[in-house]
Amino acid sequence: MRKLGFLGGGNMAEALMRGLLTKKMFRPAELIASDVDAGRRRKLKRQLKIETTADNRLVMREAPAVLFAVKPQNIDEVLNDLAPLLSEVSTKVRKGEPKPLRPKDRLFISIAAGIKIARFEQAFGAQARVVRVMPNAPAMVGQGMAALVPSSGASKADLAFALRIFRAVGEAVAVADENLIDAVTAVSGSGPAYVYLFAKALAEAGVKEGLDARMAMAMAQQTIRGAEETLRRSPMSADELIKVVASPGGTTEAALRKFAELGFSDIVAEAVQAAARRSRELGGN
Repeated sequence: MRKLGFLGGGNMAEALMRGLLTKKMFRPAELIASDVDAGRRRKLKRQLKIETTADNRLVMREAPAVLFAVKPQNIDEVLNDLAPLLSEVSTKVRKGEPKPLRPKDRLFISIAAGIKIARFEQAFGAQARVVRVMPNAPAMVGQGMAALVPSSGASKADLAFALRIFRAVGEAVAVADENLIDAVTAVSGSGPAYVYLFAKALAEAGVKEGLDARMAMAMAQQTIRGAEETLRRSPMSADELIKVVASPGGTTEAALRKFAELGFSDIVAEAVQAAARRSRELGGN
């Protein structure tokens, strides 16, 4: 699929485009994006040198793979507008008329939060090739985490293609059950905010102990960065790494004991459960 279309040119779509261009997976001429905001279109065209348009139908006609990056509240309007372009029936085309598209002619990749595969199948047919994706905000700095689930109509090649797109801005994994997207949302989709909250709390606690605010935040940021890199590179488990840092009778052990007394793990578990529950509510589960 040598042309990829984007319906919606917001921050996440822009991050994906930049990642794909930077890694030379696509050339600017092989990307096309639509957006209702003329300012966004001008920015994408100026900075990324890609084709932009206000016409979603043009994107659908030109690109064999189309990534839906529209707001969830606008998805029905977009799907209803595009559905007439697709036809299962092979008809004779009059001279000058565009050739009708079939659902199998297009791969649909969606990052529209809470929008199930079934919504696309209702619009484009039961055999529509759909890959639903739950990305997260760090994709905008090339450190994203995305989970992908294919529809029954999507092929292994379709899923592999979608995985390559999201690995251009971080890590990406496939899940077999769409219901797991709610758990993914709670852990990695919302997860960056949990880390930001912890960094904020750690820095503020440092200030209360006498540190300068900027210094405390810089220490919190580098500590989180260093710990993440250690966790990624080390063959040891998280529990084993905790023991490495926490010397018996030392300062870390005192802090960890207080975390346990206050129910830190329970707080995290309940927060993730609340996020997953809200994800299911928004998705109509």
